[in-house]
Amino acid sequence: MEHRQLGNSGLRVPVLSFGTGTFGGGSNFFKAWGNTEVNEATHMVNLCLDAGVNLFDTANVYSFGMAEEILGKAISGLRNKILISTKATFPMSDQVNDYGSSRLHVIKSCEDSLRRLGTEYIDIYHMHGFDANTPIDETLKALDHLVQTGKVRYIACSNFSGWHLMKSLSVSERYGWSKYIAHQAYYSLVNRDFEWELMPLAIDQKIGTIVWSPLASGLLSGKYRRNQPIPQDARVAQGGSPVPADTIDNERLYRIIDRLDAISNETGKSVAQISLNWLLQRPTVSNIIFGARNEKQLKQNLDAVGWNLTLDQVKSLDEVSETFPAYPYWHQRQFPMLHAAPDLYSGR
Repeated sequence: MEHRQLGNSGLRVPVLSFGTGTFGGGSNFFKAWGNTEVNEATHMVNLCLDAGVNLFDTANVYSFGMAEEILGKAISGLRNKILISTKATFPMSDQVNDYGSSRLHVIKSCEDSLRRLGTEYIDIYHMHGFDANTPIDETLKALDHLVQTGKVRYIACSNFSGWHLMKSLSVSERYGWSKYIAHQAYYSLVNRDFEWELMPLAIDQKIGTIVWSPLASGLLSGKYRRNQPIPQDARVAQGGSPVPADTIDNERLYRIIDRLDAISNETGKSVAQISLNWLLQRPTVSNIIFGARNEKQLKQNLDAVGWNLTLDQVKSLDEVSETFPAYPYWHQRQFPMLHAAPDLYSGR
């Protein structure tokens, strides 16, 4: 298993991590992801470790704590062999302070996650979203406190805009607090908005990218085909997709799938494996989170590494998946001589 440095830190992580959103099935939304219980989760954890995947990603909001609890039981006795990534920000109840990035909620959420996971520390602790109602310095000071007290090793963010992340880095630098070393972000062949601002920022500031939903909620799983009905057993049909349907251009999706099918014929790899491998060729990507409802899906995703697409195959996928950017990025791409990484703007 290949390992990469996570941002501007000394932490090395495998290029694949196992996402536990399928654990628990604690609501209709998460049931569409999966309902893995402890015995199967334990089996999957061991399969991951056998393949060299020792990073496991979860969040307090996944089935409202059930995913963390199941992961905690599944890793019992294995803590010194694994890395845990978890997150907090979104509502956990209807209590007025049970969401956001206030000092009260950050510290309480961390302590609750530690208890559910059955561990004394979290390796990578993310703010799951940006809380515009809480001063950034309050959030970052609370996170630095968790680092200084040994409850958290590294901090990261998720689903931030460029200015959210840049301002946070500036505040941390000003006060000498722990900085976000990674950004967990949505990125796939179907949606490449990440490249417009967040990727150049990550290159400049040495922020590692951890990709969530790399198969676009299953649209790139190989189940979707032109002129065929949408699979009714998939997350999209069951209402469990975190990717809004309005962001998907169906004709463009099927053009991408057609190209993936062609490359699949060339390589003998599946559509999903090629989609994951393409992401691993992108700048700043340190890790890709994959999920699996069963052992078969898990093993298929593990086979996305250990080989690489050719440069021509990467360029072919770049071209078919390119989208016209929003302002000011369409204006900026007209002047490639001003870019630190011109290829990010050209689609090549």
